[in-house]
Amino acid sequence: MVDGFMIRTIFVWSCIVVATLILGVFTLITYPFDRRGTVGHYYAKLWGKVALLANRVKVKIKGMEHLDGKGPYIFMSNHQGSYDIFALLGHLSYQFKWLAKKELFSIPFFGWAMAAVGYISIDRGGTRDTVEAMNEAAQKIRDGMSVVIFPEGSRSPDGSIQPFKKGGFTLAIKSKVPIVPVAISGSRDIMPKDKLTATSGEIQILVDHPIETESYALKDRELLMKKVRETISRNFRAIAQK
Repeated sequence: MVDGFMIRTIFVWSCIVVATLILGVFTLITYPFDRRGTVGHYYAKLWGKVALLANRVKVKIKGMEHLDGKGPYIFMSNHQGSYDIFALLGHLSYQFKWLAKKELFSIPFFGWAMAAVGYISIDRGGTRDTVEAMNEAAQKIRDGMSVVIFPEGSRSPDGSIQPFKKGGFTLAIKSKVPIVPVAISGSRDIMPKDKLTATSGEIQILVDHPIETESYALKDRELLMKKVRETISRNFRAIAQK
């Protein structure tokens, strides 16, 4: 017998799949006239809101007043669960692209839509292609493109903030664009790592002041990483206690 919890999960995932197909088609149709992905971002934003609404997830975001102007910025957030993506898409009021592992771009239809919107593919293998992709991404950011990065690399398995990977900080130093620390709490209770079941809840997002990167060289990367991680960790503890 299927219980209410399973029915809810099936309903939520059905909404996400249908929204992915419909909005993905719109994205691909729009792409020839929207090479910068401006309209595609609004489709992605709607996709995030559909996932939140279907699962009755509330999002509270604070700190947007800390951002002055249109950017560009490199938003760096801790990664608690799958719903981090939906929450940021639906409530971060900036045009931005995701920096994502290249494997996601190989997923039929979903990956095509990601490429059409202009999301940036990064190979974590440390090859020459990785360096070239990082340089291209840095140039796009300097040209005015804001991006969102999960510096932990993947969702936290236990709710704690995992060690940060260096790639995003290399990108920030090369592009000389401010890093905006973002703390997220609550999404792990809704859909944690390695689980597809969905429960309702509330996600809190706290956006901190931008951290400049112009004075940092690549040799200072560890210092920058430590500063950003300490800021996110402090803010995460603050909102997780509420």
